[in-house]
Amino acid sequence: MKPAPRSAEPRMYRVVAERIRELIQDQQIPPGARLPPERELAATLQVSRATLREALIALELGAVIEIRGGSGVYVGAQPSTSAEVPEAGPGPFEVLSARSVIETEVAALAARNASPAALDAILEALLAMEHSHEDRSTNEAADRAFHLAIAHATGNAALVGVIDQLWRQRGSIWHRLKQHYRTEELRLATLLDHRAIFDAIAARDESGARKAMRAHLQRVTRTFGAARTAPPAPQAQAGLL
Repeated sequence: MKPAPRSAEPRMYRVVAERIRELIQDQQIPPGARLPPERELAATLQVSRATLREALIALELGAVIEIRGGSGVYVGAQPSTSAEVPEAGPGPFEVLSARSVIETEVAALAARNASPAALDAILEALLAMEHSHEDRSTNEAADRAFHLAIAHATGNAALVGVIDQLWRQRGSIWHRLKQHYRTEELRLATLLDHRAIFDAIAARDESGARKAMRAHLQRVTRTFGAARTAPPAPQAQAGLL
């Protein structure tokens, strides 16, 4: 008899989200109360800032909390005690980590194998990003097209499928996280990163392409994981945890 399949372990950010939601409920923290800063929460829960941030975004999507940029994290006006934490798949930082492993080598292989037509496709996507900064959906589509064009430039259809699948795993938590950080500075930094990646691929510089892609993905990870909320006002902070 075949052994019963093991149930998938819950993602860590979902576990942390449930712990925070339970504590809000158990301690009867009122709507509108400010929670401790992320640094303090991460230390108390003994998790990374990245995992905590994913958990907070999941709770925000469930209307349990409200994240106010530059101010802090607050209990929602009508916090739900039963709403599902969205998504059971990998969190944004897991996807970024996987992309850093895979896309760095894809970029190097593209530098080795790209045909003139493939280089034109990468450049076309890059120019589309540069010209569509006011249209977020178009800019997002051009960003995806840029990375897929690099995968196509390798000449390996399996790698194209892998990169496509990685991009499909960027769900609602990723998009809400990106909303909190969508700034002109981030857009310009991304364009500079993409230009450096393209230049290295066009120059057939495998090492340079690998380094440029790694630097790009590491910068995105640092940006999304950086401290964002301001120190809480003493009179407003809840005594959570």
